[in-house]
Amino acid sequence: MWTRILARATRSVAGARNCSSIHQRISNPIFFKIPKSSFPQILNNPRFFATDSTLTVDDELPQLSPDSSENGGDRQRVDEGDTYVEEDTYVEGDTYEIDVDKLESVLRLLQTSADGSFGSCLNDMDLTLHQQLVTKVIENPLVLGENLIRFFRWAWSERSLEVTTPMVESLVLAICGNDVRKKEAYSLWDLVKEIGEKESGILNVRILNDLILCFSRLVKGKAALEVFDKFEAFQCVPDADTYYITIEALCRRRAYDWACGVCEKMVDAQALPDGEKVGVILSWLCKGKKAKEAHGVYVVAMEKGKRPPMSTVSFLAGKLCGEDETVKWALDMLEDIPEENRERAIKPFMAVVRALCRIKEVDKAKELLVKMIKDGPPPGNDIFNFIVTAYSKAGEIGKAVETMKLMESRGLRPDVYTYTSLASGYSNGGEMEEARKILAEAKEKHVKLGPVMFHTLIRGYCKLERFDEALNLFSEMKNYGVRPNVDEYEKLIQSLCLKALDWETAEKLLEEMKENGLHLKGITRGLIRSVKELEKEIVEGESITAVA
Repeated sequence: MWTRILARATRSVAGARNCSSIHQRISNPIFFKIPKSSFPQILNNPRFFATDSTLTVDDELPQLSPDSSENGGDRQRVDEGDTYVEEDTYVEGDTYEIDVDKLESVLRLLQTSADGSFGSCLNDMDLTLHQQLVTKVIENPLVLGENLIRFFRWAWSERSLEVTTPMVESLVLAICGNDVRKKEAYSLWDLVKEIGEKESGILNVRILNDLILCFSRLVKGKAALEVFDKFEAFQCVPDADTYYITIEALCRRRAYDWACGVCEKMVDAQALPDGEKVGVILSWLCKGKKAKEAHGVYVVAMEKGKRPPMSTVSFLAGKLCGEDETVKWALDMLEDIPEENRERAIKPFMAVVRALCRIKEVDKAKELLVKMIKDGPPPGNDIFNFIVTAYSKAGEIGKAVETMKLMESRGLRPDVYTYTSLASGYSNGGEMEEARKILAEAKEKHVKLGPVMFHTLIRGYCKLERFDEALNLFSEMKNYGVRPNVDEYEKLIQSLCLKALDWETAEKLLEEMKENGLHLKGITRGLIRSVKELEKEIVEGESITAVA
């Protein structure tokens, strides 16, 4: 029987050497299965070595008798119809190589479409399965991904192939590294999940990360989260990249609530990625209207010295300024900006100043303005205008004027918006003479003014029922070259009718509007008629009373 074994091995080697496609010979040797108790002893022997495409075992290695074994001396059987040696069998002083013809047959099968006879075709090939053969098949770039998964499952579940971590890594890399389809990705995950459940210690972080990244590219956030949730079951500890790619996968699917849950776990594990990737996470959360959660990640990142890019800081600060209760968080973020970056950080400072004015924290906005003048970034007209307008609306005209003077001391020129804000403040307070002075100064400093400035003062005069002065200013506006719009006419007509009962002047303004191609709302035209009819009824009533 041993003679037949040696003869069969010799024919196999000779056939491989005479093959016309010898260049495809596999460099790795065939490892026949040997008793697990003997395997470490052989590997640790310094005389066990591999050269080129052969595995040589020195004569001094322990010999395994066919008549006995360490497991009780059971005699080993070799079937004449098989092309493999069963467990606990080892042949001394011989070389073994992959059958190139069978390898080519496997590759041809795996490069074609799969059908129901896939498994039976593999069985008919009578393959000698070992890790090197399977790895060689996996690394072939022409193998269809779906067939590769089926082949691996067949080798593992039907032929009891001993699966190793490098083999699974190669399989995942081969499938996910290509233009993977959704069906292949899910089939691969089912296989890997089954291996992880049945084979302890095979899966590692790299394998699971590659799967998450694969689902992320396919925009399958729920599947990526499922892989992430299996880390503990597979005895793997997520690293910084695990959290990053999982969050990104969920945000791509717009599953921001789930992404926030992963962020919370990332923060608890203190496993944040580098500053650039933290910036990406913050941007994703801000786009998903999760600025509060993004700020929590930002705080931890800064504590760990993982500073996100300046553009992300600006973006987050702007989003925080959108909600009244988070404006102060944005204000605190400004303290984290390094001195060398402050000159280019005008956007977050401007956003915070504007938000403070909106929530009526104008004094804090003014304090920030003074700090900007001292330490940078240098404020421009917009920031001064925000504060001038806020003080004017609050009725604190003195502080508004003081801010404008500070603006001028910086060499900045108050624009029309600045003067309009001051004029509006004076007008709302009934100080029309001061408002007139602001108008005169604005005319002196600017060649062209908009209708808002005049409209503000006209409204102030009408509010005080000083209609003659309102009409004079209306004419002055037209002479200055500012064309009134429908709103100016309508407000003035309504005031004349409701407060002065001067329908005649209102009617003249209506005719002027028609000449200018402007159209008054029907309700306002009806108001003119109503006042006119009311006056007529009063006059008629007085006449009847006088006659009586």
